[in-house]
Amino acid sequence: MVYGVGLILGALWGIVVDPLSAIALLSLLIWVMLLLFWGRFWCGTERLPTPMLSVGADRDRRAVSESPVSSTRTDPSVIAVVPARNEAEVLPETLRSLLSQRYGGRLRVLLVDDGSTDGTGDLARELAGLLPDVTLMAIDDRETGDRHQPTASPENSLEFAVISPPPLPQGWTGKLWALDRGIAAARSHWGDPDYIWLTDADIDHPPDNLQRLVNHARDDRRELVSLMVRLRCQSLWERLMVPAFIFFFQKLYPFPWVNDPNNAMAAAAGGCILLQTTALDRIGGIGCVREALIDDCALAWAVKHLEPDSVSAATASVDPLADLQAKPPADSQTKPSTQPPADRPSYRRIWLGLSHSTRSLRPYDSLASLWEMVARTAYTQLNYSPILLGGTILGMILVYLVPPLSAIGGIAWNMPQLAIIGGLTWGGMVVAYRPTLRSYEQPTIVGVLLPAIASIYLFATIDSAWRHWRGRGGAWKGRTYAKHP
Repeated sequence: MVYGVGLILGALWGIVVDPLSAIALLSLLIWVMLLLFWGRFWCGTERLPTPMLSVGADRDRRAVSESPVSSTRTDPSVIAVVPARNEAEVLPETLRSLLSQRYGGRLRVLLVDDGSTDGTGDLARELAGLLPDVTLMAIDDRETGDRHQPTASPENSLEFAVISPPPLPQGWTGKLWALDRGIAAARSHWGDPDYIWLTDADIDHPPDNLQRLVNHARDDRRELVSLMVRLRCQSLWERLMVPAFIFFFQKLYPFPWVNDPNNAMAAAAGGCILLQTTALDRIGGIGCVREALIDDCALAWAVKHLEPDSVSAATASVDPLADLQAKPPADSQTKPSTQPPADRPSYRRIWLGLSHSTRSLRPYDSLASLWEMVARTAYTQLNYSPILLGGTILGMILVYLVPPLSAIGGIAWNMPQLAIIGGLTWGGMVVAYRPTLRSYEQPTIVGVLLPAIASIYLFATIDSAWRHWRGRGGAWKGRTYAKHP
């Protein structure tokens, strides 16, 4: 007994005096914490409740067209706003999926053609005109005055319109300006809906998607419900990089914590967000995050944290065109009240989950396109802080590179304890990554490559900082946003 204890103490002392083993052990402890105490981010269990389907039907996309979703005409009214810039390639599939929603309530759809040069707006009108149950409406681009009651339309008709926003003003990102103008025009023409559905033009929706979003928002009393849609995963680089992107996002924003009203964590995925109109008005509209490049998470933060009495009348204005010269509203990262009333949850109720059937059709066929996706906003995520960048570099090395280097180096240098610690950590990394790989139908062996994949993301993050220091900022679809804090 004494001899065994002595061996254990000796091994621990050997780790302490051996710097390499000590670093490897630190990496192992970090992964133990991530696996056991970091919101179970890696499990991937946060998904919309599955509707009742017929016996033997698949749970996912193949079944929804065969199994109707129960709903009534008392379902809340919804206006979908779709910002679109040069999306003609994917619109024939994505717009049809949006206009074919089997939703029990009143749905209206507004596409905002944000300066497209590929005929996106004209194509959208043409596609909508081919659908028998869609009524094509004409809305004035600047129709943002007094709201009025919606005009009557056929019982089963879905109203659709296309507008072009005014020129992009200083202090706004293109997508947010398109959303803001679209929401203002839609509400002015159709009246105030119960929910506003923000969805990107490259998203393919299953027929029951909106019904499930609304049901969950209403039944679970959520002011915001968002889906991390299934990204395209077909090319070699997509198979290597896309599951890791989802894994890293879940690690950065553990979904169970986001969905916990007693936890300050807030996040959303901009491809699919259902938002209560009253919540949008409470935070002052889209303008409260007007300069955010990571607009989805900034919007979620504002909804979850911002209190009604902290929104001024000026900020709550529906039409910011008359207020563009005013001081921008407070940044969405405003800290929540430290003394919430005891009779309600600390924060407002939002929800973020994964989806297998709601898909993005945007291709990332090359490493360059995936690199651009990361470099566009990575440094923004670090609040443009060199200190946070340095911490990220050290953290990524410690968490993702130390385990394989320890395992391989321990074998090469005949250091068994270093090899064992590194191997255990590397194995834990693969275990954590496996649910995400399985969701994207990739083999578990790809998890062994996660350290190499993480290295690519790390270099893309460094490139993001380098672009910012050179004044290039974030770039997307021909626009560059150079922000200097």
